[in-house]
Amino acid sequence: MKTIVVRQILVSLVGVVTSMTTAYATAADSNKACSLLTPAEIESALGSSVVLSPTASGKAEFCTGQTANAKVVLRLVTGLDPGRDRSGSKEKAGLEMIKKMGAQVEVKVFGPIVCSTLAPPAGKEQMGFNTTCTVSKETAVAGIEVTAKSQNDVVSIEKLHPLADKMAERF
Repeated sequence: MKTIVVRQILVSLVGVVTSMTTAYATAADSNKACSLLTPAEIESALGSSVVLSPTASGKAEFCTGQTANAKVVLRLVTGLDPGRDRSGSKEKAGLEMIKKMGAQVEVKVFGPIVCSTLAPPAGKEQMGFNTTCTVSKETAVAGIEVTAKSQNDVVSIEKLHPLADKMAERF
């Protein structure tokens, strides 16, 4: 009798694990943010392996991952208004506010790709050291964001920009 119960429990657990694996694979397959870059491509820039996990929120899709020294986020926002303000005025105002707090910010523009690095102000290092590249198209924006735990682990714009070039071709 105990053998039958244990066997039923094992069969049930295998069924649950299989269902969860299938659901995860389906979510990863349908999450377009996860298809912007491969883990191997990210690893080539970061020098550390990363496993991506899909999430979604409204029009935004995300893939998040963790390396030994950084958090990685791929994001894709679709269905944007083609007539939206693309002047960057809101972003510039935000950067100015961050600079006034003492953060160091560098921005480089490569056509439709905008990359930035942000070093937090003294005493706020726990915020992390961020490098982000985004690609804008008429009704969508994709980005890769890497937040390092320390300044020694910052990923440069020069390393992240080629990944943004690849993303631009994939959405």
